Amino acid sequence: MNDYFHLNAPEDVIRGISNLGLAHLGDGVFELMVRSWLCLRGKATSKGLHKATVRYVAAPAQAAMMERVLPLLTEAEADVFRRGRNTSPHSVPQNASRADYQTATGLEALFGWLWLHGQTDRLNELFAQMMEEA
Repeated sequence: MNDYFHLNAPEDVIRGISNLGLAHLGDGVFELMVRSWLCLRGKATSKGLHKATVRYVAAPAQAAMMERVLPLLTEAEADVFRRGRNTSPHSVPQNASRADYQTATGLEALFGWLWLHGQTDRLNELFAQMMEEA
């Protein structure tokens, strides 16, 4: 049985996942981390939690946070980020520029890739840097 909370998928399996697949997974990982971060900081009402979550997981906010950690990425992480960022989106949300949306997709691909590799310490390290100013 797979332990979906402590993954360490084989490299050939991870390479078989598309950039958008990595971003899809990473979107969930990032949102779960944001939700956990908010709950631990005492956001009490579900309405307040939802509004705060949306603020942090929106493409413009993700793009700004990604800029803070770009210099910290390893070569392999930077490659995954670039591949995700360079994936052509089918559409861009109204509240985001194309550049922000693509940067956010790169962040999500990176988080999905790290999750699949079981690198939760690295996820926590990057996330802490992203949320430092928040």
